[in-house]
Amino acid sequence: MIANGDLGEIHHVRAKYLQDWIVDPNFPLVWRLRKDIAGSGSLGDLGAHSIDMAHFLLGSNITSLTSLTHTFVKQRPLPAETTGSEGLEGCKATDEMGEVTVDDAALFLTRFENGAIGSFEATRFAAGRKNHNTIEVNGSKGSIVFNMERMNELEYYNSGDPEDRRGFRLIQVTEPSQPYAGAYWPAGHIIGYEHTFINSVYDLINGYESKQNPHPDFRAGAQVNAVLDAVEKSAESQKWEDVEQL
Repeated sequence: MIANGDLGEIHHVRAKYLQDWIVDPNFPLVWRLRKDIAGSGSLGDLGAHSIDMAHFLLGSNITSLTSLTHTFVKQRPLPAETTGSEGLEGCKATDEMGEVTVDDAALFLTRFENGAIGSFEATRFAAGRKNHNTIEVNGSKGSIVFNMERMNELEYYNSGDPEDRRGFRLIQVTEPSQPYAGAYWPAGHIIGYEHTFINSVYDLINGYESKQNPHPDFRAGAQVNAVLDAVEKSAESQKWEDVEQL
């Protein structure tokens, strides 16, 4: 819809990725909370997905940004020895404390190559939000909104509708004409999170056959990392920073 020009000139991107699994200060210091292993906190764990979606949807890279990162809980109990099968929520805490060395939340404002501006928020401290991965794109002719927790739906606003019936409409994206949906069940039979990985494998295998790189490729991943680096740099300098273009 964006590529077809249905939204017109793109003005805004508004992305949020909110979770709540470490709100409890007694949650143990798992590997995701250690910079030497994870690299960053909510920024790399969640923000990277929002950046990649924005780059993909707009077909345009982030060129500069200003940011804020914050750690709410500075120390946590060290985790007990585990078998490795418990998962994040299954870790048990000990009485010994360790330092949290990553961000708990990150917020940043961005400029894109195509003139659009964006706002991004990533946090694991949004009580009640389990996997609230949302993105909204506003253009001169309309808007679209996607929410990962309602992943079979798309909200769409068309500024060209008659004035007396304008409003966001809810599109259930399970019709055979929708991308990927026709490979699964009849319309209205919901597909899930696991199917997104099947779609990725499908694109990859077809890419091998056609000798064309599907998205995302390694360059797209590297460009996301360039944005993450700029976010950390801006959080430290408290200034706007340019993003390296790869």
